[in-house]
Amino acid sequence: MPFSAVTIAQDLIRCPSVTPNEGGALAALEDLLGKAGFSVSRVTFQDEDTPDVENLFATIGSGKPHFVFAGHTDVVPAGAESDWRHGPFEGAISEGILYGRGAVDMKGGIASFAAAALEFVSEKGADFGGTISFLITGDEEGPAVNGTVKLLEWARAEGHEFDACIVGEPTNPEKLGDAIKVGRRGSLSGIITVTGVQGHAAYPHLADNPIPGLVRLMAALNALELDKGNDRFQPSNLEFVTVDVGNPAFNVIPARAEARFNIRYNDEWTLDSLKAKLLETLEAVDLGELKLDLAFKRDASESFLTRDETLIAALGKAVEAETGRSPELSTGGGTSDARFIKNYCPVVEFGLVGQTMHKVDECVAVNDLDQLASIYKRFLVSYFS
Repeated sequence: MPFSAVTIAQDLIRCPSVTPNEGGALAALEDLLGKAGFSVSRVTFQDEDTPDVENLFATIGSGKPHFVFAGHTDVVPAGAESDWRHGPFEGAISEGILYGRGAVDMKGGIASFAAAALEFVSEKGADFGGTISFLITGDEEGPAVNGTVKLLEWARAEGHEFDACIVGEPTNPEKLGDAIKVGRRGSLSGIITVTGVQGHAAYPHLADNPIPGLVRLMAALNALELDKGNDRFQPSNLEFVTVDVGNPAFNVIPARAEARFNIRYNDEWTLDSLKAKLLETLEAVDLGELKLDLAFKRDASESFLTRDETLIAALGKAVEAETGRSPELSTGGGTSDARFIKNYCPVVEFGLVGQTMHKVDECVAVNDLDQLASIYKRFLVSYFS
């Protein structure tokens, strides 16, 4: 393709855009898309107790259908740069492999859909029978408060109504073409706090140790079978991620004990019904005089399943035509910004192979970048035909 996904990916990787820093990545996209005739807006959002985050919205064409590519230029920290065989922000290519933080998650995906859209517009012109937009955040790897959620609200206020979206997250487990994500389980995180009475370990009758109570509560949740899954989703699962009492002393009974958990849940539950089940289970445990508090983090998300056959079929045919593989329609894995976009339009996810994301020596095959750009280009031709 005349517009090189590999070159664009290198340019983006060379921008150290570790959340929440823009790092030059959005500026690089603004320059690239602006020169091609896109109308580009850079928007910064703020919120209490979170860092300010820059975002980008770019659009070209007019009218319906209005298709959106979505993604994020922010990346997780690189860790010790000396552990990398090539610098994490060098964008080095060695033996057909592009190395760098964000190579697959997800600057490579953005580079591929940018190359595809630029090539499509260069062939069809701006009057191609619809609108193509880019919804790019700098907050996906962070709190996800000042990014896609607010950018979607901003775009709606500006008069943009979307008809379909592809998020370019890495979705393929082994090879390009393995899977399209057509839904995601929801995510709910919570904190269980048990409060007792602090005291001397030699005089337990003068204290009330919260740790045994917390252990009983954790056992009750561990014994809870949320569901068996269904033909759309795998079973829901609850995982404890940390237990803490903040007590360095051996001769002190602590006053407080805390456990944190995360649940990935399917469409057998809503947020409200799941929260109610957890509270019912915990309140059934005898804690004596100990006090229980259950708090949920505000970043919870509902499960969703996309059923838009036009979107799914067009993408599936493009994947099969370019790779020879018929992609599985999957709902596995974690969460992404698709959980916000699904409230505005049908959304699916398709991107690179995700085996090295967040790892030292994150990398992508150069051929995969080019092939992904060809898939996106073929999709655009079909979608706007």
